[in-house]
Amino acid sequence: MGIVGFERTDDVIHEASKNLRPGMGVPARILADDVLLDQIARDRSVEQLLNVATLPGVVGHVVGMPDMHEGYGFPVGGVAATALPDGIISPGGIGFDINCGVRLLASPLTRRDLPDVEPILHELMRSVPAGYGRSGRLELQDRELDRILEGGAPEIVHALHLGLPEDLEHIEGGGCLGGASAQAVSERAKQRGRDQLGTLGGGNHFLEIQRVQAIFDPDAARAFGLSLDQITVLIHTGSRGLGHQVCTEYVERMHAGLARHGITLPDRQLACAPCSSPEGRDYLAAMGAAANFAFANREVLTHRVRQAFAALTRDGRLDLVYDVAHNVAKIERHRGREVCVHRKGATRAFGPGSTELPAAYRAFGQPVLIPGSMGTASFVLAGCGASELSFASACHGAGRAMSRTASKRMVHGGELRKELAARGIVVRCPSNAELAEEAPTAYKDVERVVDVIERAGVARKVARLIPLGVLKG
Repeated sequence: MGIVGFERTDDVIHEASKNLRPGMGVPARILADDVLLDQIARDRSVEQLLNVATLPGVVGHVVGMPDMHEGYGFPVGGVAATALPDGIISPGGIGFDINCGVRLLASPLTRRDLPDVEPILHELMRSVPAGYGRSGRLELQDRELDRILEGGAPEIVHALHLGLPEDLEHIEGGGCLGGASAQAVSERAKQRGRDQLGTLGGGNHFLEIQRVQAIFDPDAARAFGLSLDQITVLIHTGSRGLGHQVCTEYVERMHAGLARHGITLPDRQLACAPCSSPEGRDYLAAMGAAANFAFANREVLTHRVRQAFAALTRDGRLDLVYDVAHNVAKIERHRGREVCVHRKGATRAFGPGSTELPAAYRAFGQPVLIPGSMGTASFVLAGCGASELSFASACHGAGRAMSRTASKRMVHGGELRKELAARGIVVRCPSNAELAEEAPTAYKDVERVVDVIERAGVARKVARLIPLGVLKG
């Protein structure tokens, strides 16, 4: 077992010296057990992680999470920090679905109160457009869209009067990434996002009704508002076509400027620019705007879910536990210096005492939400603040073990529906082909992934949630 050039330095930590390959500026680190390490070695994700270690200004270690798999330029599940002001920013280190993230809602209802989730799932199908290219109920005017791009979820709550003011404290960064500028977003990107607020999208995006099956840390669970057998809702989606267009355009712009900045790359998909350069500053402003659009999108979806629960249950209240971003870059302080942390398919996992957390959570650490893979469990963790180990970053899910194409060859969507139904899981997805792409067998074992994160000291388990009903894009 193992990957050439990497040595085990701790229970689930494997490291490669920066001398492993010419051009590496920092060592590489992978968090994984032997089984996950073997799965990670099957694609190009390790090569991509080593490529990231060659980028200008990278500091500390580049880090691969236990759910790591091959992505565009950076591996999905890759974390890297660059020193400011002149370290680079790379759109490939954030991803095309900027601020693809997860939001957890908690109901006062228990499983006994909700024996049949099908009526609510049917109502959600009517009110939440799912699938690629689907439009929402909101058609934004230019000025409204610009305000949302710069104001994020608070703009949805205060200007459009959707969602609740108390939600905002329980969203990473208050639901608004600073420094965002609508002017940095092209008209083409805005056009793609104009009618997509309140939509789920396709691929691995989903809305899931769940039950709290197990509690591992009663005190943290109580602080987060979670209890055994409770009904919860997990929302997984991002910035839709707007974020994809932002990434596409800035990859092209940065690639065109590489020679001017004297940057050579092992992979053209790592196109980048110094954070202090005009294109670096513009991308950070556009990425922030796309991230704010994603926060706003999840706030509108929360409003729709609350409407469905209010119409069909005896107590429609749904409290926002937390909302975390996956694909985003943030300016943070780690190891005594200010850095730009790229988290692609990774989530922030700040520890106890962080002033960035809601007061009620501060003694326990940040809620870290790890979704399962449709039919498998999801987890709520509490961040330990592992700044030295991983720039206070955790995994973001189970991580793909096979491509979507391979999954469609091996799985028939109709049979998968029947299998899940036999296990008591109601699935609504407009396409059997898209359902097959997201089959549980296409993903790594989320239980094993979460176990590695806990063993490494990145975050600890608080609760385990199991699916009852799933709305897929």
